[in-house]
Amino acid sequence: MKIIDCHKLTKADKEILDPFFQAQYHENSHFNFTNFFMWREPYHIHWAIEEEILYLTAKWNGRFFVMQPFGPADRMTEAVGRQLEWFQSVGQPFQASGLEASMAAVYEQYEGLSFQVQSNRDDFDYLYQTADLIQLAGRKYHSKKNHLNSFRKDYAEAEYLPITPEIVQDCKLNINAWYKMRSQDLPDDPFLALERAAVIEVLNNFTDFKLKGGAIAVGKRIVAFTFGEQLNRDTAVIHVEKADPAVRGAYPAINQAFLAHEWSHLPYVNRQEDMGIAGMRKAKESYKPVRMIEKFTAAMQS
Repeated sequence: MKIIDCHKLTKADKEILDPFFQAQYHENSHFNFTNFFMWREPYHIHWAIEEEILYLTAKWNGRFFVMQPFGPADRMTEAVGRQLEWFQSVGQPFQASGLEASMAAVYEQYEGLSFQVQSNRDDFDYLYQTADLIQLAGRKYHSKKNHLNSFRKDYAEAEYLPITPEIVQDCKLNINAWYKMRSQDLPDDPFLALERAAVIEVLNNFTDFKLKGGAIAVGKRIVAFTFGEQLNRDTAVIHVEKADPAVRGAYPAINQAFLAHEWSHLPYVNRQEDMGIAGMRKAKESYKPVRMIEKFTAAMQS
């Protein structure tokens, strides 16, 4: 039984993997090269292509798992079988994570085997109407509009800037200050350092990733920045959004400005999951998502 010949993910792999993510309509915010590259080190992301199907493997806290395969829809059952062979060859219990609903059904219906397929609310992506987050119209966005108006009043000199090589260093200074404050609040959280390293690496290679990014400058200081890309034909995905918490209204300001300047032509924006963090969930729910994008896990039943 041949083991899937996996390779460690590198920046040079983008042009190879992009066509697989773009060939189908995917709603999962993670299904793009940028996301997998950002988290390739902590999650030990590896990939392989066999007979026109892309396989992705990962490891977290000693637990091996796979993402759903990418390729022709009529070959997904075959691809699941290949994943099962791989787990058997390495002597690991089968686990798949981050599955979209259509792919979860393939595992559930796999002939001859029984999978436990579950969804996890902490992993669901938040999908919004782009126009809602730009206009902030109506009573449901009253407090958001107030925060934004207060920001514009308090920082009348603030301006929106697209991220270019000239301001990347200032964005890195902003994120270093943000993480310093967060690490004081959460000194034992290893995720903070991992996220900081991932964001800085993308900023250092920003042009190569073909992302769109925006920043809010107050005078010569960057107080907020964000970046994202087109996820599918009608949706943008926001990878990162950071702001100085001492600058009231900086978060709604960068959220609104980035969408208005870069993504008004797309009807939807995916702002990813809340990871079960109470404060993040409250913030994401306050922007009134139009739908949640479910994600599933699949494991072999004993």
